[in-house]
Amino acid sequence: MSQAVKIGTRGSKLALWQALHVEDLLKKAGLETEVITIDTKGDQILDVSIAKIGSKGVFTQELEDQLLDGRIDIAVHSAKDMQSNLPEGFEIIAFTEREKENDVIVSHDKSISLKNNIVLGTSSTRRVSTLKHFYPHVKTVEVRGNLQTRIRKMEEGLCDGLLLAYAGTHRMEYDHMIVSELDLDEFTPAVGQGSVAIEVSKNLDPDLKSKITAACNHHETSLRLRAERAYLRVLEGGCSIPVFALAYFTGNQLSLKGGIVSLDGKERISIVVEGNTDQPEKLGLALADKVFAAGGKVILDQIKTTLNK
Repeated sequence: MSQAVKIGTRGSKLALWQALHVEDLLKKAGLETEVITIDTKGDQILDVSIAKIGSKGVFTQELEDQLLDGRIDIAVHSAKDMQSNLPEGFEIIAFTEREKENDVIVSHDKSISLKNNIVLGTSSTRRVSTLKHFYPHVKTVEVRGNLQTRIRKMEEGLCDGLLLAYAGTHRMEYDHMIVSELDLDEFTPAVGQGSVAIEVSKNLDPDLKSKITAACNHHETSLRLRAERAYLRVLEGGCSIPVFALAYFTGNQLSLKGGIVSLDGKERISIVVEGNTDQPEKLGLALADKVFAAGGKVILDQIKTTLNK
């Protein structure tokens, strides 16, 4: 019997859903598996915003430690949680097929909308800044923790609704609480939103690596995320920088829409570039050039100065 692929994951219900989804793909390809749960700094520190903890590796560091020493073979992450530049010695070898990318408002109160004076819970600077730009009358409150914890905090009266990704809401079977799906032009998602990324140490056996990629990687999703992540790398966007990008196919071309919004929401740059599907990273770099030329570099420097105070 072949040795089991050891799958490392965070312990939240959503993280376990992702790990079990990957396990299912591997089993379908005939591979033995074992799921190993690991606590990360982002899971342990819930009373401090991600921006203050430091966004680099906040949900990945502990998993990478275990990849390095061989306690796990692969680490399974939300692709949107993956930092733009991986530490030396690591690589992403697969992106699973992407779920719908939209942000959603979740609440028990079906009457709330962005037109109302409501309070929304979110831990995302991208979502906060986007609201400040398009819906400045909507207030926000910091809400962290897993999805179940956030819903409990909302039910305790902290906010009227939560601003979340459709993917996680759907995977946790809270579709009945979705009040509205938000427009992708206004709420362009975080890079990678809706896909699951598989990270490995570069030391992993090449034969095993290629089997895992063949079992789990969704080609179209991979092309889209490679373009988005190339854009993110230039902007060095961690969880605390309000940048956004979404790649999509238009005929046989790949389009990439993305930009940046200032922390106060007053300035927002959003640009679309198009290119061939065979060079997705080139598209990401082209978008970064255009966003910087349109004033994005100034906004990014201001954001970094503010966050480093």
